[in-house]
Amino acid sequence: MPALLDVKNLHAFYEKSHVLHGVDLVVNPGEIVSLLGRNGAGRSTTLKAIMGQVRSTGSIRFKGEEIIQCKTFEIAQSGLGYVPENRDIFPTLTVEKNLILGEKKNISSSTSSWNIDDMYRMFPNLKDRQHIVAGRLSGGEQQMLALCRALMGNPDLMLIDEPTEGLAPILVERIAQYLLALQRQGVAVLLVEQKSAIALNISQRVYVLGRGTVVFEGNPEQLQNDTRIYQEWLAV
Repeated sequence: MPALLDVKNLHAFYEKSHVLHGVDLVVNPGEIVSLLGRNGAGRSTTLKAIMGQVRSTGSIRFKGEEIIQCKTFEIAQSGLGYVPENRDIFPTLTVEKNLILGEKKNISSSTSSWNIDDMYRMFPNLKDRQHIVAGRLSGGEQQMLALCRALMGNPDLMLIDEPTEGLAPILVERIAQYLLALQRQGVAVLLVEQKSAIALNISQRVYVLGRGTVVFEGNPEQLQNDTRIYQEWLAV
């Protein structure tokens, strides 16, 4: 089966700063893949480059099509969902209106079609607050809303940046279950996560970034057994 996302020799830049130095990675259909590494390693930049939000060179093929020169809205319409670290919700709009704005028409997606009722079943807290403006939600509820709004576009692949940061342990577990639920429905996930224990528990494969390059690729068990990589590139 061909890769859903195939990134080769990806270089990314912020003005004159060269952040990514030839990143290669693959995400297969229905797979959860985690990007690990210390702050500043290039994990968030990799997601932004895939979404066309930073200047980049190399190759990014999604569903067999080259997208590296596409605009961000075109990439989203092709079936890529993106949840940035800052969540990017509309704080003055209600929960329901945020979800409605997440709907994307005429998307070519092989995954299930999601609707607002699905989101409320997944996160009942959002249903209870559907008429509340998003800016009044707690941090955990805003994260739930950001995840659900991206899913309303019926993506084949979700790029998710630090979804558990700052959340209570019970919400961290709920986010982990959400990601596994996506996988059961055929949605692939490329996850940036600081909590390596969660990432290793739910991922099929892992990449570790260090100084803008891939320093490890393998399954969670291989990473857990590689003490050198952990100490050099992950340990605080």
